[in-house]
Amino acid sequence: MPFVNIKTPEAALSVAQKEEIGHRVTELLVEYFSEAARAHTMVLIEEVKDGGYYRADQPFTIPQDYRAKE
Repeated sequence: MPFVNIKTPEAALSVAQKEEIGHRVTELLVEYFSEAARAHTMVLIEEVKDGGYYRADQPFTIPQDYRAKE
């Protein structure tokens, strides 16, 4: 069973963007593993809360301008 785990900052992607990523990643894996993999492919998109990870030794908070607009 192909499994892809994507972590992204909280509110960086809209629901529609997450749906598109899930579809496109599934299509990519089907290209490699065959159509039989589609029913068993799992794409997990996890949103990491602001301050929940560090970049350049500093807690990261996504700027307002980069937050998804639903």
